Amino acid sequence: MTHDVLIAGAGPNGLMLACELALAGVRPVVLERLSAPSLEPKANGLVGQVIRLLDHRGLYERLGGGPGTPRPAPAFVFGAFPLDLHRLEANPLHTLPVPQHRIEEVLGAWARELGVTVRRGCEVRAFTQDDDGVTVDVHGPDGTERLRARYLVGADGGRSTVRKLAGIGFPGVTSPDPVSRVAHVLLPDDVRANAAGELVLPGCPTPFRPFTHTRTEHGVFVVAPLGPDATLVATMEWGGEPVDESEPATLDELRASIRRVTGADLALAPARTPGPHILRRQCGHNTRLAERYRQDRVLLVGDAAHVHAATGGPGLNLGLQDAANLGWKLAAELRGWAPPGLLDSYQRERHPIGRRVFMHSQAQMALMSSGPAVTALRALFGELLSHEDNLARIAALMAGSDIRYDSDCPHQLAGRFVPDLPLVTAAGPTRLAEAARSARPLLLDLDGRGAELTDLVAGWKDRVDVVSASCPEPPAGALLVRPDGYVAWATGPGEADPDGLTRALRTWFGEPVAVRF
Repeated sequence: MTHDVLIAGAGPNGLMLACELALAGVRPVVLERLSAPSLEPKANGLVGQVIRLLDHRGLYERLGGGPGTPRPAPAFVFGAFPLDLHRLEANPLHTLPVPQHRIEEVLGAWARELGVTVRRGCEVRAFTQDDDGVTVDVHGPDGTERLRARYLVGADGGRSTVRKLAGIGFPGVTSPDPVSRVAHVLLPDDVRANAAGELVLPGCPTPFRPFTHTRTEHGVFVVAPLGPDATLVATMEWGGEPVDESEPATLDELRASIRRVTGADLALAPARTPGPHILRRQCGHNTRLAERYRQDRVLLVGDAAHVHAATGGPGLNLGLQDAANLGWKLAAELRGWAPPGLLDSYQRERHPIGRRVFMHSQAQMALMSSGPAVTALRALFGELLSHEDNLARIAALMAGSDIRYDSDCPHQLAGRFVPDLPLVTAAGPTRLAEAARSARPLLLDLDGRGAELTDLVAGWKDRVDVVSASCPEPPAGALLVRPDGYVAWATGPGEADPDGLTRALRTWFGEPVAVRF
């Protein structure tokens, strides 16, 4: 039996890709090395444009967001600078606090609803490629078996076996600094909150804003109250004494680090919540980007393609959008309607975004490091952030909303993630995000040209949906939206561009089929 797609890794990125493929009519098989989902604390939430993508799939509310359009975050952080985003007229940055194990739980349930097969305890050990597919050696509970698939996708993390076996280089930067320590703890009673909601530590004149990074002259301190029985605290230090990494981290070690960074001596106690609890140390950081995201019939998504510092939480925003970008293109290839070069556009579109996260994650680490030169740099950077246009640029960078894919369409929305427009259709009020739940290409008619557009798209009706609606302040007369939420073509209100629409349909969704009347 030949499978359509084998996906190595059942983390968020692998599961998201599997669901995208299933929505497009492809039945992937997910191979996961672990026999059960991991409860190890990892990411604490979602940041950026991925939240709007998940709203397109009906997952935002399932992950704990409220009903309706996701609301932007009033504040965030960049390189230990607080970003007061309420100052922005158009704030692009969204956040959703949800632990990674819950994200995997929700995506796993969605995968089951869509009929995706997830095989646990199965590890990819080797593979060979030919012109028609990939032959994969998989070690599982019953020994080693050989599976055949048309494509193999590595979603197996930063130490990706698939990437290594494919011979794809992973260049980047490895630094011994900083040394990071983090734990769930109980803080002593003499830690109090001031009128601004900041935490004041005994013996320390600097108050600390919760849920953000605060730089001192000696490092970075983070404090995040999680309720009466647990607080997450973390430190980052540069240029300290060498650490014996073979020794496990302890609360006494963290207490000493807090004292060096803040000047406060805190009597830390273990958290009282059921757990699992974090108590760990990490020496240095690793920033790497795969040389390419595709090697013939093998592709990479998520951490298998890029690793970086977690500051600002860009990882899932980047990886889950990799999956959404790849999913519909790979499905189009498998179903036979992909135009030439569509699958290669995954590399063209997503690799530069990986480079951009590579850049800003390193920039943030540099801004948080110790030393008088960095302090001077921060003074200048703080002045720049006092200007609204600079604040907006940093917010867009962290959100990923500054992404604009190449397009020959001149409309300002072309190549960008589509706004969530309030719509009124024949069935009643809705939102564009709700109209996109099928994950199919969508031609949105806001000018009342329904019959004309339906005729133009007739040859693509097997793969493109047409929705006619009114909108209070339409930004376009019509929009062609890709399954990953990005605008492939648009035209102004009252304008017609049949040639541009036909060109975009052929570019992204292949040749039309013959229509019989």
